[in-house]
Amino acid sequence: MSFSRKVKEELVHQVSTARHCCIAEFAAIFALSGKIKRDKKGKIYLRVDTENLTVAQKSYMLLRNTFQVQVEIIIRNHNIKAANVNYSLIVREREDVIFVLKAIKIIDDDGNLWGSSHGIHKMLVQNTCCKRAYLRGSFLVAGSITNPEKAYHLEIAVLSQQYAFQLQELISDFDIDAKIVERKKYHVLYIKEGSQIVDFLNVMEAHIALMELENVRILKEVRNSVNRQVNCETANINKTVTAAAKQIEDIKYLQCNMGFSQLTDGLREVAELRLDYPDSSLQELGQMLSAPISKSGVNHRLRKISKIAEQLREKKGDIPFPKEDFKHDYKED
Repeated sequence: MSFSRKVKEELVHQVSTARHCCIAEFAAIFALSGKIKRDKKGKIYLRVDTENLTVAQKSYMLLRNTFQVQVEIIIRNHNIKAANVNYSLIVREREDVIFVLKAIKIIDDDGNLWGSSHGIHKMLVQNTCCKRAYLRGSFLVAGSITNPEKAYHLEIAVLSQQYAFQLQELISDFDIDAKIVERKKYHVLYIKEGSQIVDFLNVMEAHIALMELENVRILKEVRNSVNRQVNCETANINKTVTAAAKQIEDIKYLQCNMGFSQLTDGLREVAELRLDYPDSSLQELGQMLSAPISKSGVNHRLRKISKIAEQLREKKGDIPFPKEDFKHDYKED
């Protein structure tokens, strides 16, 4: 089962005890999947069409429990080999139709058109709890969420640009920054930051899915932290090994071409220790000296040795070293 389906199945069973919240949730479902139709006799009726079983289940629960109207259910499978099933929930009784349309603020008490069937009437979402319910209904119909193991991405795809802006404003009331992008014929609201997706799940009251996502986030953060630390340590080890190899190469070059006798006691002792302990750190080498020094002190001496080796290479061993160039690094004859 996909993570998106898990979230929706949890939302089906998240039913508010307040009637006004249930009305707001059904208003969202109807705005995205409902229609006002006329039959052959000219009588109007309401129909909710969906391929999503969770939407069908929630629509039926809300129509029966909140509005207490008669609901006709039609299930179609146009292709026997296909897994897709179409669900239609129909309210035919005129009094029931008028009652529902008044409740979701599409017509007023006099039966005149009040709002759009594809918009958010402000009276439906006056309370914070109603805003939560409305967003829950919107996500049930048009939302999806990627498996957090792979990526953080939650979206709600709608056809109307105006409705997308209305949803975006509703989401922003919870300090969640949802972006909008056009994708073919849809206007898609999306959230890509893990912490904000967690907040949105909390808004919809999908607490089980929220905990599952949080667990994934924690594991990812720990894994990333360990990887960063390992990468950093590996880089430091590689840097240390490369530096040690260069130091040993310089020391051996001096040993073969000049010998250590011309080096000061401090440089000679460091050079001999580096050859004897090629894997030791600078700090460890400093502690092995007859007069222990710090890591920076050892590094300073090794850099001096490398400088001597480089200058010796430049002269290719053909010209004697001018002692004045290294009067602090050589013994006087």
